[in-house]
Amino acid sequence: MDIKLPNLGEGADSGTVVNLLVKEGDQIDADQAIIEIESDKAFASVPAGEAGTVGKIHVRPGQEISAGAVLVTLLPSGGSSEKSETVGEEGAPRETVAPSQPVVAAGPTERNSPVDSSGVSLEPIPDSIPLPAASPSVRFMAAQLGLDLRRVVAVTGGTRVSIHQLRQYLETLQKLALKASQSGDGQAASKPVAESIDFSQWGDVLKKPMSQLRKVIARKMTENWDSIPHVTQFDEVDMSGIISLRQKYLADYEARGARLTVTSFILKAVANTLKEYPLFNSSLDEAASEIVMKEYVHLGLAVDSDAGLLVPVIRDVDQKDLLQLSVEIAELAGKARDRKLSPDEMQGGSFTISNQGAFGGGHFTPIINKPEVAILGLGRSKNQVVFRDGSIEARPMMPITLSYDHRVIDGGSAARFMVDLVKAFENFDNDQVAL
Repeated sequence: MDIKLPNLGEGADSGTVVNLLVKEGDQIDADQAIIEIESDKAFASVPAGEAGTVGKIHVRPGQEISAGAVLVTLLPSGGSSEKSETVGEEGAPRETVAPSQPVVAAGPTERNSPVDSSGVSLEPIPDSIPLPAASPSVRFMAAQLGLDLRRVVAVTGGTRVSIHQLRQYLETLQKLALKASQSGDGQAASKPVAESIDFSQWGDVLKKPMSQLRKVIARKMTENWDSIPHVTQFDEVDMSGIISLRQKYLADYEARGARLTVTSFILKAVANTLKEYPLFNSSLDEAASEIVMKEYVHLGLAVDSDAGLLVPVIRDVDQKDLLQLSVEIAELAGKARDRKLSPDEMQGGSFTISNQGAFGGGHFTPIINKPEVAILGLGRSKNQVVFRDGSIEARPMMPITLSYDHRVIDGGSAARFMVDLVKAFENFDNDQVAL
């Protein structure tokens, strides 16, 4: 039985194998982890799902694979990896011999070959590479469509091409064609060829390879910036009221095992404002030309880690009190720093908050986390001289920045949202804090 890579989650079409946790011949349990994979800002282990003996491992560390790719072939306990009996497309049993080397050498597993983001190799496959096993009906269909079965198995994995894999490969080609047609002129969008500069000619240098997570962040940020027309709005918030409420109830929350932070207040104020302005909590479905209005409020909270930027999602913020939010913030932030977030804990966000207050700095222009349509950036509060109630006072003022998708949100709506968000911060209700 083949163990395949499950769906990697929202917006993630591939992942990179980091570690192999089993070897051929190992007896494994159903819940035992077999590989560790890094994908779409998440680092997670993949369980076997079934018990048995590891007959063949189809992946290696550093290899990029897509959902549905075969990871490991399991045999019944005590079985041999040399031969196995399979059933062909016509239902007749046949004996197949496991190959001693990979069927396709020019597929997406070759790190030095150009590979499209879909996993389709852009290099021609040498004639010396043998064709993979397939039933006569699959071979006939592939010949009619002009498909190279070696390229099919390079994308879908395994050593034998089934009708299901053929269909999966065709779907991949359809997605590539759609992506090319949406570039404006029916051709794939071209980009300048990257050039490597020898900086050592001017002095000593130290080279540090980009981690897989850093590559994912770079790709996603570039896609978000290129595809969304950003507009950014700036304002400031008087944090006196929130700071006072936090000091008043800090001990009560600690007695309940929770640490009341300013972030808890921020999440609640943002959630309350989003309920009044649901357009900022929406997404744009470009394929259907529809704006999807979400009735839930799931807030992504950008967390800085040693590996890079991670965005865990806190669900149903509008339905939770500050005690629940304080506990969840601490748990998810700890998981993010330890790189123990699961893909599920980083999916489904409807609005993102990037808080740089702990590190300093003022206004900045955050990049929208697609498919969301807005993101809030927060800087560090610092005392400023302001005019309040007929007198000049020093107040802790926090810079806030809203970046929004101008395809969905107009400037007037953004200005009203910011005005009411500032009010939600400065007039935070004591009843929402008291235990």
